[in-house]
Amino acid sequence: MNTNGPIYKLLNRLWHHISPRRRAQFALLLVLMVSASFAEILSIGAVLPFLAVLTAPDRIFQLPAAQPLIHAAGITSANQLLLPLTITFGVAALLSGAMRLLLLWASTRLSFATGADLSISIYRRTLYQPYAVHVARNSSEVISGISGKANGVIYSIIVPLLTLISSAIMLIAILIALLSVDPVIALAAFGGFGLIYAFIIKLTQNQQLLNSQCIARESTQVIKSLQEGLGGIRDVLIDGSQGAYCQIYRNADHPLRKAQGNSSFISSSPRFGIEALGMMLIALLAYVLARQPDGIAKAIPILGALALGAQRLLPVLQGAYSSWSGIQGGQVSLLDTLDLLDQPLPDYVDQPPAQPLPFLKEINLNNLSFRYTDQSPLVLNNLNLKIPKGSRIGFMGVTGSGKSTLLDLIMGLLQPTEGTIQIDAQPLTSANNRAWQAHIAHVPQAIFLADSTIEENIAFGVPKSKIDHTLVKQAAKQAQIADIIESWPKKYKTYVGERGIRLSGGQRQRIGIARALYKQANVIIFDEATSALDNDTEQAVMQAIESLGNELTILIIAHRLTTLKNCTQIVELADGGIKRTGTYAEIVSKEKTNGHVFPVSKVH
Repeated sequence: MNTNGPIYKLLNRLWHHISPRRRAQFALLLVLMVSASFAEILSIGAVLPFLAVLTAPDRIFQLPAAQPLIHAAGITSANQLLLPLTITFGVAALLSGAMRLLLLWASTRLSFATGADLSISIYRRTLYQPYAVHVARNSSEVISGISGKANGVIYSIIVPLLTLISSAIMLIAILIALLSVDPVIALAAFGGFGLIYAFIIKLTQNQQLLNSQCIARESTQVIKSLQEGLGGIRDVLIDGSQGAYCQIYRNADHPLRKAQGNSSFISSSPRFGIEALGMMLIALLAYVLARQPDGIAKAIPILGALALGAQRLLPVLQGAYSSWSGIQGGQVSLLDTLDLLDQPLPDYVDQPPAQPLPFLKEINLNNLSFRYTDQSPLVLNNLNLKIPKGSRIGFMGVTGSGKSTLLDLIMGLLQPTEGTIQIDAQPLTSANNRAWQAHIAHVPQAIFLADSTIEENIAFGVPKSKIDHTLVKQAAKQAQIADIIESWPKKYKTYVGERGIRLSGGQRQRIGIARALYKQANVIIFDEATSALDNDTEQAVMQAIESLGNELTILIIAHRLTTLKNCTQIVELADGGIKRTGTYAEIVSKEKTNGHVFPVSKVH
């Protein structure tokens, strides 16, 4: 990770991820910033004649530049200038405040709207990544990026950047106003304060980078520790390991809070010293001007204008410094966020749903080999298998023999390292992968259930308004769970709780099977999906599946050999290839012939 790269390159990458609509809004915001800066010039410029008319009204009345306005307003004495100038100064102050408030509102709204766009884009791009990408990384990295770091980009990058741009425009406007009052003093004050802030930025730059790295790293660890502790809460409670998980969380959270605190202190601390120096400067200037002839009358307007300018200048300088410091502190989180935003999207993203690939005859696996990385060993090696349409194929083998990997390849979730998968002699490629997946429904061992109703979980991924209620009931009946659901008070409107915690293991599995049946796919893959069911329920479910007709192709990984009893073919995997194939009766008969005691109730 190159954290020492120029920040402008990261900001340029971020800009490319901002939609054209938001870019236009940023352009309008820039116009608003310039308008607000003119209001600042007006408010500072109005204080000089206002204070001058209070201290020496005759001098203002006799100015040649003021004569056209005086004659146009019909003013005959100096005292008559007081009310118009008071009103002018008050209106200028109100206008300046209103413009700053409008600018704050607009920049805040735009910042958070842009942050929402970025967060949605990360989530969308992440969901479209290939299965191999999801397998290779920890989900806490993605969750932290979406919920934490993308949100941090709002506070540490977008808002500070807008503040920095606004502050720069304001500083130029205030400097122009102060130059009109006293160029030497204005340049000395601006240059002196600017150099102090530049020195502080240089002094704290490395520490802010270290803080940024710590915040990015530990925010991911905090999410990870929360997921692990709460995800395994049953074992945590049984083992009494709360203290250990609290310590893991503490080890991540404490450095995170410390780095955030250090970053916040570095951003805010210079303000107090600079304000003290500003007061000293005004006091020194007042002393010097007061000692000159006619000093008090001449000094008050100048001091008043400079005091108002300083009152505007110092917060703007501090805001600019604090924004730059915040951007430095969020640099690494921005880099992590950009990496997620740069995830490529597949070609089919904006295309209509793919029409199912023609599947009338068979699935052919030809010389299929697969490894997860270039450095890892082959999981499958030169495997050949033919799966006729409408067949029931059971897979067995020891742990690590490649059963689940093989099914992931057949489902198009993984791409073969070598060899091909053919559907009716048509090779499966990235171009037609979605068309093939339209045929497939998957029932895993661990069913994911959303914290919503039974009906929404069966029709998983279908908008609530488009759920086919009749089809939901039909799928539940086929999965042998309809009677249980209809015995509950709210029936299909019953909430299942987070990850289905309010349901038994068998009920969760059957809802998973109902979900696959709701999809009306003609290839259903059971990855040890019936392992949580008792024998009677499992047989009832399998009988229901068997009755669906020969158009349905079923691939099953099972622990109990009896689950595979009705399969047309059983395939045993070992050492990355096929050890043997046969029907249930053939395998049992062969084992008995060889004199082995075969565990008919369970396979590994």
